[in-house]
Amino acid sequence: MVGCVFRPPAVFSPLPKPPTSRPRQAMAANRSTSGLTVERKLPVLLFDVMDTIVRDPFYHDIPAFFQMSMKELLDTKHPTVWAEFEKGLIDENDLAKKFFKDGRPFDLEGLKQCMLRGYSYVDGVEELLHSLKRNNYELHAFTNYPIWYKMIEEKLRLSKYLSWTFCSCIIGKRKPAPEFYMEALHHLGVEPASCIFIDDRMANVEAAVNVGMFGLHFRNADTLKQELSSLGVEVVTLDNL
Repeated sequence: MVGCVFRPPAVFSPLPKPPTSRPRQAMAANRSTSGLTVERKLPVLLFDVMDTIVRDPFYHDIPAFFQMSMKELLDTKHPTVWAEFEKGLIDENDLAKKFFKDGRPFDLEGLKQCMLRGYSYVDGVEELLHSLKRNNYELHAFTNYPIWYKMIEEKLRLSKYLSWTFCSCIIGKRKPAPEFYMEALHHLGVEPASCIFIDDRMANVEAAVNVGMFGLHFRNADTLKQELSSLGVEVVTLDNL
């Protein structure tokens, strides 16, 4: 289904009331560190990373690495260890010690290499990011991911298109916690209605909408392109560049 745009609530207090149909489209003046006034194009685009921009090896490759089914892996894995790793509460050595409930050892470096091999762009998304960047939109990662995001950057160079601004391991918060979204808004210095949030998980989209952002539930690149266009975002194809 095309046009699945989740709009912010009618009232969001104490911040100003957001629009009911489209995010704020503007060129906002900001003063740079050099003292010059530069134009900031709105809306700001906040992208989830895993299974929105980048294929997530955890679901596709890791059960086979452990020679388990996904159900077996989830049944034997410590229930909170990955979330702790994503929030930066533990390092990868702690992860190795606590990953399984029974404390069994495993090949941590082998796991990292399996993850690295599995990282790739979701079909069509890199081209979309490229076109948004060419149109001077401000793009940020907004992701629940551990320090291993650096492996993604090393392989795929997402920083060509966006900033790794809001990573759970850096901020110490995870989606869909409202305070993570509020911290992003504080950092960006924009109203919620000037942000579009894109994620493949509906709970995270709903949390963004609840703080006043526009939310898009990611399914594929073509649908996302149409939904962004419906919100007034300039999306051009590479054929037109």
